[in-house]
Amino acid sequence: MYNYNQFDHDFVRNRVKEFRGQVERRLDGSLTEDEFKPLRLMNGLYLQLHAYMLRVAIPYGTLNSRQMKQLAMISEKWDKGYGHFTTRQNIQYNWPKLKDTPDILDALADVEMHAIQTSGNCVRNVTADHFAGAAADEIEDPRPTAELLRQWSMDHPEFQFLPRKFKIAMTGSPNDRAVTKAHDIGIRMVRNDKGEPGYEILIGGGLGRTPMIGKVVREFLPKADLLPYVEAILQVYNLNGRRDNKYKARIKILVHETGIDTLREWIEEVFETQKIHHQTPPAEMIEAIEAQFQPPKFDNAKVDEDKLSKIIAADPLLRSFVETNISEHFDSNHAIVTISLKPIGGTPGDATAKQMRIMAGLAEAYGYDELRVSHEQNIILPHVRRDDLPEIYKVLKDAGLATANVGLLSDMIACPGMDYCALATARSIPVAQELSIAFEDLKLQQDIGPLKIKISGCINACGHHHVGHIGILGLDKAGVESYQITLGGDGTQTASIGERAGPGFSYEEIVPAVSRIIDCYMNIREGKNDTFLDVYRRVGADPFKEALYPEETATA
Repeated sequence: MYNYNQFDHDFVRNRVKEFRGQVERRLDGSLTEDEFKPLRLMNGLYLQLHAYMLRVAIPYGTLNSRQMKQLAMISEKWDKGYGHFTTRQNIQYNWPKLKDTPDILDALADVEMHAIQTSGNCVRNVTADHFAGAAADEIEDPRPTAELLRQWSMDHPEFQFLPRKFKIAMTGSPNDRAVTKAHDIGIRMVRNDKGEPGYEILIGGGLGRTPMIGKVVREFLPKADLLPYVEAILQVYNLNGRRDNKYKARIKILVHETGIDTLREWIEEVFETQKIHHQTPPAEMIEAIEAQFQPPKFDNAKVDEDKLSKIIAADPLLRSFVETNISEHFDSNHAIVTISLKPIGGTPGDATAKQMRIMAGLAEAYGYDELRVSHEQNIILPHVRRDDLPEIYKVLKDAGLATANVGLLSDMIACPGMDYCALATARSIPVAQELSIAFEDLKLQQDIGPLKIKISGCINACGHHHVGHIGILGLDKAGVESYQITLGGDGTQTASIGERAGPGFSYEEIVPAVSRIIDCYMNIREGKNDTFLDVYRRVGADPFKEALYPEETATA
């Protein structure tokens, strides 16, 4: 993973020092809240429903045990003993006091972390496939590219005040685990006819009140051209994006109103100029970044698969965990472990300080000192020896972190909703909790099979409900919570926006409504390998609408 150089250290410390002075002026009244707001947002500090919230950047979701332990310490010393991992691969603290935030930022700087550009109309934290550098299907680790983009975009003077926030996601695999098609820029590693690695570039994806799937603006971009091409996209957007209406200010609206072909012409024209004048990063800089993302020196003593199989077979709970939470690693002696932060009845994405320390300890002891945060609000141990799986499972089980539900119904994404967020119009967390309790039988979840439920507490779609197989959107309807259901969404390489099923449901009705959807699916599927998304794409919405609205269907 990337380690700071002296410039990085100095830059982050100077920002903390600057912000400390700004906080002092806010506390003594020299700055009004309106004057202070843009300054705090530049440092990841929001004012939420009940308290301030600090959003800490975890670039491309990668961190080490020392950093995870520091996040745990911060949660105990300055918050309420837990942190919330987000769909941007960041962590949020929901209860810091304003006077303490400079000390928190200093503590983050001690372990090469910060909260810069986690808010504001700038290039936000660059996200990436949480299996990057470990996945068996990977063309190339995308994180060196993500780090290059991070360094290029950090405090970029031209792009600090864009028409609206700007999000970039990357994947190095044909199987998209980074939701690249729902980002302002999606970057997918591909190979050309000569077998050379390069990038497919998409623009104009996004969710929120106007959900759109990104469109391909370049089918193949040589790796050396990435920075001038991304800069060309941002220059075109910065000059032409709408600033008269923040709801129409994202690049997806520019793509929609201008057309991808016209926009491609504009971008290519600027790109030709950029290639001439853009200062290409020196080869030694690229090599230095890439060197920091080399795979660890694996212990490649051959795993005794017969012995391991017997241990797994003898413990049904371990067997379930291996079946759901373990993914294939490119090295046959190793595996990828997904630690679910979705216990039955829990808050999706939350981890206590004790749990953070336990995960850090596992990374030290068994995981080559590396962890990842996934956009699905789970934690990943990307490199573990397969024969260590039983011991890892035992530690996770004792810590309440061994829920065998990854990819299943209770592995839900949910935004903080009205429990925390000032923008929310309905609760999200209680809906997720009640759904997981209603389907707490893991054998039932395994029988249902792969199912992505995503829940947002307002139209801003922080819970990614538009790309959920079942999406739930909470809205305010005459002072009462109303939950709309969308069906058939998908955030992978076959991305699609879910279709609204019909009228919304009350809080009391939403869990029974989802249950009727599941019952309908189970009744019409053609065997256990026929997934929910497969069935929906084959039969369409009508059977599910009939299950959701039986009275309306009967009178139609």
